Amino acid sequence: MDFLTLLQVLDSSVRLAIPLLLACLAGLYSERAGIFDIGLEGKMLAAAFAAAAFAAITGNVWIGLLAGIGASLILSAIHGIASITFRGNQLISGVAINMLAAGMTVLIAQDWFKQGGRTPSLMGEGRLNPITLPFADMFESIPYFGPTYEELISGHSALVYVAVALVPLTWWVLFRTRFGLRLRAVGENPASVDTAGISVVRLRFTAVAICGILCGVAGAYLATGLQAGFIKDMTAGRGFIALAALIFAKWRPWYALYACLLFGLLQALAVRFQSIEVAGVVIPVQFMEALPFILTVVILAGFVGRAIPPRAGGEPYVKER
Repeated sequence: MDFLTLLQVLDSSVRLAIPLLLACLAGLYSERAGIFDIGLEGKMLAAAFAAAAFAAITGNVWIGLLAGIGASLILSAIHGIASITFRGNQLISGVAINMLAAGMTVLIAQDWFKQGGRTPSLMGEGRLNPITLPFADMFESIPYFGPTYEELISGHSALVYVAVALVPLTWWVLFRTRFGLRLRAVGENPASVDTAGISVVRLRFTAVAICGILCGVAGAYLATGLQAGFIKDMTAGRGFIALAALIFAKWRPWYALYACLLFGLLQALAVRFQSIEVAGVVIPVQFMEALPFILTVVILAGFVGRAIPPRAGGEPYVKER
């Protein structure tokens, strides 16, 4: 593999890792507050459809982004009401959201656009366009550094840089602010937070709302940045891979970045090397496509060690009287 090919693989890894990273950070906020959310997949899917649909109708990708966030927030509100207000089973609520999004997106897409559950292809201002960073042309002639800066660092859409910037921001919010301390406390011991006069319900709904916003951005990027429109089940298990990355990262933002980049690299390798030959045996394309999921299971089973979730995670809080 030459240097240019390596840069192309790494560039694809970053692009593929961004929706995973955004969904992983979304799950991080929610689960740190004690609300387990396996509905990340459904929220991303609903956001991807809404973003692509409104971007296609209006021709403006930023209106599509807002629509994607709105769709995800609606599903987050449903999950919050079911699991916080009515103290329902959080896993069942997440499964219901995934099923609802999978069915409703295709149904509405077919009703609106009559293209078999797809949206029209996005072009021009309806898509997220790449941004060329300063001095990219100036550094082009510098060996190794120039191509790395131009190919790997520059040339991404705005949401890629936003997603990367959210990692240190999330670390600072969770571990250096009063809000972050309370959020982590409500996921470990909500009774003590309630005793201090802080609303457990309000904190958990805030975390669920943040989760919805980030899932909305992830879905919008998937449909308007990584691809050029919505197709049926286009998230393709990314929400579940994000949950696996969250466990792999042990609910820490910097580790979440590394985990998502690793899974993005696995996906990039599977896409680029569709057919390879080992010892005279051609590896089937299907195996290469399944490789990221296989290695996800292997990594979680053998390399994570003991990942301890927040102690109050998944448990509805009942205020003592």
